[in-house]
Amino acid sequence: MPSLPILYINLDKDAERHQRMESNFLNLGLNAQRLSATWWPDLSPEEQARHHRSDLTHAQYFKPLGNGEKGCYCSHLAACQRLLDSDAPSLMVFEDDVQLLPSLPAALEAIQKLPTDSWDLIKLYGRENEKIASRRPSGIEGHEWITYRRVPSFAAGYAISRAGAEKILRTRIPFGRPVDVDMRFWFENDLHIFGIYPSVIALDDTSFTSSIWAQKEGRMTLSQRLRKLKMKLQLTWGNTWATPPHVKDLL
Repeated sequence: MPSLPILYINLDKDAERHQRMESNFLNLGLNAQRLSATWWPDLSPEEQARHHRSDLTHAQYFKPLGNGEKGCYCSHLAACQRLLDSDAPSLMVFEDDVQLLPSLPAALEAIQKLPTDSWDLIKLYGRENEKIASRRPSGIEGHEWITYRRVPSFAAGYAISRAGAEKILRTRIPFGRPVDVDMRFWFENDLHIFGIYPSVIALDDTSFTSSIWAQKEGRMTLSQRLRKLKMKLQLTWGNTWATPPHVKDLL
């Protein structure tokens, strides 16, 4: 079984998700620790100002971030800090709305064997029909290491190295986008992102009902539509001109 630390992010009020995640890890023989998720209103005004800037959101994203999105990002930053405060070479991070698939333990063991100076972040979940740039066998039956033509959203589950945690903490405080969107802009902070394909976790039914922010989505204004278009163009430009990692770098 993998010996690297495993964290799952869970709000104190979400006892049912807590119990479900504990049961899922236990069924796979994995030892995981719970990381208490950040509830944004609980942070002091000074802490809120240090972590998030609304002017940055206006420049980088197309609409204001909700309290849940801000708290979610802070929770992932706390996971990065937890890794750097330890002696571990890398860390597995999960949100609490995922299903753990039977192939997960083998994937974690394979990640544990990779040299940690060759990667920053390895996504455990992605799109069903992934846009793959390069691939090679992972040693896990039916799965490959991959790099992306466009890094997908989702921060549902990933492995992160110490170098990756350092890059994120150095460049994403304060933040302006949701955490999963920021990962797509890997070229801004030279974040070397890989993936395992097919995914070794799945989204649980609870993922469609967020416990940290409201689900209501109003119609976008013209300004928001234009800012969203600008963001998409920036993402396309960055992916076109930046040099992404190649899967051979994992050797």
